[in-house]
This record gives sequence, structure tokens and C-alpha cells, in this order.
Amino acid sequence: MNCKKLPFAVVAAVIVAATGFSVLRAATVAAKGYVVAEITVTDPEAYKQYVAAVAPVVAKFGGKYIVRGGQTVAVEGEPPSGRIVVIEFDDLAAARLFEDSPEYQAVAALRHKAARSRVFIVEGTAP
Repeated sequence: MNCKKLPFAVVAAVIVAATGFSVLRAATVAAKGYVVAEITVTDPEAYKQYVAAVAPVVAKFGGKYIVRGGQTVAVEGEPPSGRIVVIEFDDLAAARLFEDSPEYQAVAALRHKAARSRVFIVEGTAP
């Protein structure tokens, strides 16, 4: 190989390798998983027990609260009847693992006694 072409070849190889690594990395990063809930509290005092007990379980499974109550503004359709909660997990499988875990099921029993709920597990978009 010509000595003048060697630096160009090295730069080209680095660019190709970096591009390939970025594409490979993007292909292996999973979409986030979310637990989305609409919760209508029927017994505020009992619901406080659920709130206190659930946060450590969410953290144990790597969850992060994105939305936890707060103001909701209906833009189209019927407004939610209760508070909205969104918890983010690394992926859909992690969200499912949290929901199905014995630790969370024990805590969910507190919520069932204190509120009416609709709960969904949703896959986010891939990064």
C-alpha cells in the first residue's frame, strides 16, 4: 500500500468501525417498559399504607416513577376518574417481572382494598 494512502485507510477504518459499533449498540438497546395505572382512591387512609409500601418494591425492581398523581388535564375524551401513575423500567420484561413478583402482589393487595384501578404494561419506543 502506498504510504500516502495509509493515513486515509486508517481514518476510513476508524469511521467504519465507529459506525458499525453505533448501529450494533442501537440494535441491542431495548425499548423501555412502563406500568401505567389509573387509580381512583376509595379509602384515603388505607391508600397511604399502599403508597408507603410500594415505593421500595418499585425501586427493588429498578423502577422509576415518571408520573405519580399530580394534575391531569383532559384534552380529548373522558377525563380519568382518578390519579395517573407511570413507572418506567429498563424494558417490558422488567415491568412484567415487577408486576408478577410476589413482593408486588402482596403490596397490590393493599391497593385493591383502598382503590379501584386500571393497570397496563406498555412498551415504549426503541431509542
